[in-house]
Amino acid sequence: MLNLGLSILGLSRFQFAMTTVFHFFFVPFSIGLAFIVSIMETVYVVKKDETYKNMAKFWGKIFLFSFAVGVVTGIIQEFQFGMNWSEYSRFMGDIFGAPLAIEALAAFFLESTFIGLWMFTWDRFNKVVHCLFIWLTAFGSTLSALWILAANSFMQNPVGYVINSQTHRVNMTSFSAVVMNRQLWNEFPHVIFGAFVTAAFVVAGASAWRLLKKDHEHFYRKSLKVGLIVGLCACLGSIWSGDTQTRYLINNQPMKFSAMEGLYKNSTNKGDWDLGAGFNTKQHKKTWSIEIPYVLNILSYHKLSGTIKGQNQVNKELKAKYDNTKQGQKIKNYYVPTKTLFWSFRVMALSAGLFALLAIVGLWLNREKSDAIMRQRWFLYIMGICLWLPFIVNTAGWFITEFGRYPWVVYGLLTIADAVSPTSTVVGLLFTNIVYFLIFASLGAVMVILSHRVLKEGPDSVLTDGYSSKPEKSSDVDPYEMGAAHND
Repeated sequence: MLNLGLSILGLSRFQFAMTTVFHFFFVPFSIGLAFIVSIMETVYVVKKDETYKNMAKFWGKIFLFSFAVGVVTGIIQEFQFGMNWSEYSRFMGDIFGAPLAIEALAAFFLESTFIGLWMFTWDRFNKVVHCLFIWLTAFGSTLSALWILAANSFMQNPVGYVINSQTHRVNMTSFSAVVMNRQLWNEFPHVIFGAFVTAAFVVAGASAWRLLKKDHEHFYRKSLKVGLIVGLCACLGSIWSGDTQTRYLINNQPMKFSAMEGLYKNSTNKGDWDLGAGFNTKQHKKTWSIEIPYVLNILSYHKLSGTIKGQNQVNKELKAKYDNTKQGQKIKNYYVPTKTLFWSFRVMALSAGLFALLAIVGLWLNREKSDAIMRQRWFLYIMGICLWLPFIVNTAGWFITEFGRYPWVVYGLLTIADAVSPTSTVVGLLFTNIVYFLIFASLGAVMVILSHRVLKEGPDSVLTDGYSSKPEKSSDVDPYEMGAAHND
């Protein structure tokens, strides 16, 4: 692992990681939930089933919370860029300017405008127009992700630029090259499918907890079904996009790829894939492993043969490439934190399989005119616990993306050490780290408390067009159960 001690560089890196991880808890969830709410309202428009309208309102409440918290954490993240990474901001300003300006002026404006229209106009537009509002909101959130990832992809694979010899900054020469960056179009689908997986299994997991309490069974079984259908489709998309992105790394970032596979020496044609391994990092040797023959070749090349470069070989090639450059002269070696990447990749890969399996089993148990899902309480408990797993998986994916670029902040152009603000101090960084942590912890607690309150109140709070008022009940009969009986 890398040393993140009490130094300006270590504290700056910790702050960047902390702010990004907290922000990335909410962004994929918000993007995915916007699409799930859109699907629910679309089903209401098509089938004219009031249950789906109330589902859109109900889960829309939690979406609004996640959107608000995501905006706040994003602002804090941008703030710390100026505080602790001014050299990075100066170096990348010309590249970041256009994508982030478009994200703020177009995508975020679209998203924030239509989320307001959707939230307050349930009784002022016809249902088709109102449904369009939430789809435009979802589209805006996806566009925001696209432009943010365009900037991040340049950091992974710089294209369409020149180095200004006078200012020592990168100047953009081709906006289209930045937008058409192959890294972007490998990374973007994987992030979006991951967002769908996150929201789908949060909806399914929360519904499972309420079904354990036998609360509004008809409502939560429909919510569970929507979550599992979206989740299964998103898992398949995530597996496909993850495979595409991983194979791209073989040539684009070979050190990252070999670290994900725990390889220090070149692999043989047998292509053993390590399910788990321990490492002696000083000697660069694995102390134990569980190997499955040929799987690595299948994953890498989709065939039973092929050779993957180990980290030792890649390190020699990178030293030969960069040692004579100004940046390379400051770098001792190009090894990345292997343990972090190795286990993060396995968390992602195994979780995708688990999610797909849970979705298939859940859809079978929750089929129409069967109460099997209510009798299999073990499955509901597993689904409820897996509510938290997507956030761990997203964090693992972020670790692979960012730690795998070490020691560069902009691959091949700017090192992490050279990107730190020269005016930063240990005392200042300690103070801001503590403040940011307390802010993020408070925001996370508020998000969880408010979401739990919505779930505890149940769907009764959205039986009217308002978001907070409950309708007067003339009886104790569950309107959702009446609707289920009527539909049957």
